[in-house]
Amino acid sequence: MLSSEDDEKAAAAAQKLAGFLLNFYAEDIHRILLDDDPSKLHFPLVISFAELTDFDPKFAGYLYLNPDKYLPYLKDAAQMAQDKVLKNLGDLKTTETKKSVHVRIDVSGSPLEPPEVSPSIGKVRVKHMKKLIALKGTVIRSGGVKMIEFERCYMCRKCKHSFKVYPELEAGNRINLPPSCPSKDSRSCTSVSFQFVEGSTICHDYQEIKIQENVQLLGVGSIPRSIPVILMDDLVDNIKAGDDVIITGILSAKWSPDIKDVRSNLDPMLLANYVRRTNELKADIDIPVETEDEFKCFWEKHTPLQGRNIILEGICPQIYGLFTVKLAVALTLIGGVQRVDASGTKVRGESHMLLVGDPGIGKSQFLKFAAKLSNRSVITTGLGSTSAGLTVTAVKDGGEWMLEAGALVLADGGLCCIDEFDSMREHDRTTIHEAMEQQTISIAKAGLVTTLSTRTTVFGATNPKGQYDPNESLSVNTTLSGPLLSRFDIVLVLLDTQNTGWDEIVSSHILKENSDEKKDKADASDIKWMLPQLRRYINYVRRKFKPVLTKEAERVISSYYHLQRKSGTHNAARTTVRMLESLIRLAQAHARLMFRNEVRQLDAIAAILCMESSMTTSPIVDIVGNALHSNFTVDPDEEYKTQEKKILKKLGITQGSP
Repeated sequence: MLSSEDDEKAAAAAQKLAGFLLNFYAEDIHRILLDDDPSKLHFPLVISFAELTDFDPKFAGYLYLNPDKYLPYLKDAAQMAQDKVLKNLGDLKTTETKKSVHVRIDVSGSPLEPPEVSPSIGKVRVKHMKKLIALKGTVIRSGGVKMIEFERCYMCRKCKHSFKVYPELEAGNRINLPPSCPSKDSRSCTSVSFQFVEGSTICHDYQEIKIQENVQLLGVGSIPRSIPVILMDDLVDNIKAGDDVIITGILSAKWSPDIKDVRSNLDPMLLANYVRRTNELKADIDIPVETEDEFKCFWEKHTPLQGRNIILEGICPQIYGLFTVKLAVALTLIGGVQRVDASGTKVRGESHMLLVGDPGIGKSQFLKFAAKLSNRSVITTGLGSTSAGLTVTAVKDGGEWMLEAGALVLADGGLCCIDEFDSMREHDRTTIHEAMEQQTISIAKAGLVTTLSTRTTVFGATNPKGQYDPNESLSVNTTLSGPLLSRFDIVLVLLDTQNTGWDEIVSSHILKENSDEKKDKADASDIKWMLPQLRRYINYVRRKFKPVLTKEAERVISSYYHLQRKSGTHNAARTTVRMLESLIRLAQAHARLMFRNEVRQLDAIAAILCMESSMTTSPIVDIVGNALHSNFTVDPDEEYKTQEKKILKKLGITQGSP
């Protein structure tokens, strides 16, 4: 039916589709008609490709194979559906008129979503040309909104035949006139003289962006590919650099710029039909009910501290011990709860962490494992990243300046791992001050003045400058400024000191791992807290729990903060309100880790122990040694009681129940 070019059959097809729209999307059409916003010229009508396939699988197949031809049927159907809705509204004496409706195809949950139909950007080939495909990626560049001349009317000077011409995308949106009069009635007319019809020009809003495939889905050594995308009408100015998107559109191409003695090629590009932001979806992993029940059963079987330590042992299992580091990594990834103070200022919930230590102690391994635990992560090195590569850079494309997102913007809502933090130039370090605390990046480059969101957790690793001197401040040992260090919630210093007992334990563990390799592989399925389970758990507690402080926890945190303010000579830049906020974030993260919705005294004590280990504050209790030599204890409850007693005594608080 629909393969015929006959106008009557095309009208019948549109009539049938209008019935489909009235059955499934009558409310949306009614809402569009009642919209009285004078500034809106274009209205999207989002339809599900899955529902369209159920209604008419034959038409859905044609639409996928030849969207240029069959999308106009849907647009005509939308106009017919509007007419019917307006007719029904006529009795109410409304003044609504037909609106310019654009039918947008949402492919989620439809046959277009599988990889064979929805390729990755790097696997777009000629076979996808002129078909309806869906591409997933991250917006790395966003151009300005322009106007494009989309339609123009001419009249033949000889036979007075009027005809429309459209821009050719392949030729850079240039409008080319036909070689002779296209009139069908006057076949003898071969005139090449045409007259432009005044007032016949139709323009559309136009914006060009660039999306890049997800780096986490690529193998080692693969270079992430990108593709330009053209947005028009209601789609423009809805997404920004750093957004994760799924874009449904028609794959087309345009000629690459002319360069002397260089062959011109066709560069692929996507004409967007529908854009769907997936930032929030990507932050959430679907966790089945069975897994939630497993988490609850796990905590019912174990005491709080025993359960916590079992989970922590699953973090970087190839590294022996380092209990303090593994706890700090877990608390950093889980983070606290974002809040808004009385003035309306947002106080970040994400924690930042810095590992300072000698070479060969596993700093980079912790960074890579943390990146795997996060749904969205970017790994970079300080030496290979400029300030533009970390934040955002201005690039010139086709005579226009555009913003291209850097590592911190691309990691928005996730984790940004920066190895070799000390290798960054001083100017480059200062650019991330705002990104870490205010979680925005203010840009004023090449006339582009804007603010981008960087709600990201920063996890850095650095070597000390020469031999670490315990008598000097952390700022001197790392050559990092005080204001930058104060933005890190936890700064762990791992010193590879001479410790014969520790060396024997570690060497025995490594040798045992190598000798029992086959056995370990056989028993791998018995280990519960492996990487996938840890990812689910961290995402579940982040989404499920919004812990609030109890009176006991408030008293402990407040007393510790006041004590640090009195003795804050070791690092005065750290003993500010930022330290108090860090304590609250760490205590909230520990409560989440312990599967609770309230911050108890135990969580506050754990946050203080992390802060004591960080060496950015003046130590008040001598119960934390070198974080590198910290190990998992046989009886964590007994050890906690000892630590709690010492801390409460130092803070001048009467012994209470945790």
